[in-house]
Amino acid sequence: MLDPLTEPPAIDPIYEARVYCNIPTITERSMEGQVPHYFKLVSVHVLIRHGDRYPLYAIPKTKRPDIDCMLVSSRKPSHPQLEAFIRHMSKGSEAQMDGTLSSLPRYPSHASCEMGELTQTGVVQHLQNGQLLREIYIKKHKLLLSDWTAKHLYLESTGKSRTLQSGLALLYTLLPDFDWKKINVRHQWSTIFCSGSCDCPMRNHYLEEEQRRQYSLRVKNNDLERVYVDMAKIVGIPTRQLRASNPIDSLLCYFCHNVSFPCTKNGCINIEHFKIIKTHQLEDERERQEKKLYFFYALLATHPLLNQTVNRMQRIAEGKKEEVLVLYSAHDVTLSPVLSALGITEARFPRFAARLVFELWQDGKKRREHFIRILYNGVDVTFQTSFCQDHNMHSSKPVCPLEKFVHFVKRDMFSVFNSTNYYDACHRRPL
Repeated sequence: MLDPLTEPPAIDPIYEARVYCNIPTITERSMEGQVPHYFKLVSVHVLIRHGDRYPLYAIPKTKRPDIDCMLVSSRKPSHPQLEAFIRHMSKGSEAQMDGTLSSLPRYPSHASCEMGELTQTGVVQHLQNGQLLREIYIKKHKLLLSDWTAKHLYLESTGKSRTLQSGLALLYTLLPDFDWKKINVRHQWSTIFCSGSCDCPMRNHYLEEEQRRQYSLRVKNNDLERVYVDMAKIVGIPTRQLRASNPIDSLLCYFCHNVSFPCTKNGCINIEHFKIIKTHQLEDERERQEKKLYFFYALLATHPLLNQTVNRMQRIAEGKKEEVLVLYSAHDVTLSPVLSALGITEARFPRFAARLVFELWQDGKKRREHFIRILYNGVDVTFQTSFCQDHNMHSSKPVCPLEKFVHFVKRDMFSVFNSTNYYDACHRRPL
């Protein structure tokens, strides 16, 4: 913990932005699958954020960034299996895809990117993720054997092309040339994956309070206000309209793809504008952890997804052999509350193609005992979780007992709301 009397460490917004972009040349360590040799891997849950995408918002009266969303293997960044991926995706008509997913393209293919479309960078990021996980979970730990069937795999995606395409890219290098008849992708309409348990008034209450906190921090930031006024003059629109266009989303795309920031006859948006907005974003992230409103929201928002994960793990621990590999393809607004709810306060805001992995292990010496590991972008964060921090002090194993995760999800998540179950926590007003 930081001493409240000391200044917080300086933030380098440009470094943080590069990490967010996760340009594929960046190498990262991977700690997935690293346990004592007598442990057996019995289940893996993977939650991903989609890869690099074109902006969701446009800065008014500026030329949109010129980015090609066609997949071209000779263009960087690329991947050795990119062409094979494209060929395989074109054969996907035999897959079972829920609802609107069946009508979505299986890979990006526009010469000029559409708003929110996955880019080639985004595809390559998840081809790399899948390749990495294949080496560990399929080749080393034999989680799925060559005769795996549809019942061993659970896939779920939101209804956006960028999440479906990201999931398929990861799946392709994880299980190259998979049989499309074994693929059944469920459609998740909610970005927090709450499925049939989405009615939670107090979750919405805490989200509204968190949004008020964000607004209060923003209006107190004079540097940020000056930047918005200056940028608004450059593009020739009211400051309020510029703020509403969420310029950081577009500017991150320019930055990540090394495209010059937009100019008009009144001047150019520049790197200093970008740095001040990005710095505020990082300060907001830090205050968000301190104020706890987002944490309360996160507990209620993520319980349905974590409860589903725990239930599946318990079934597998009891000997069931179904849904041993799970892939949820989602968004930053999915991963971020999960990280917060688990108590992983050191995790940064989910970058493009971020991955959160839950591993379930069986002790080979005591087969009735099961343990979990949690990894974020290849880093073991198991003992950063609120429910397993204490266990780390008196454990010789790099794993956490499954029971601790079960108790956290089934009981302890609700204690801060003076409740014992999800329904009560969702409907009881705070004292």
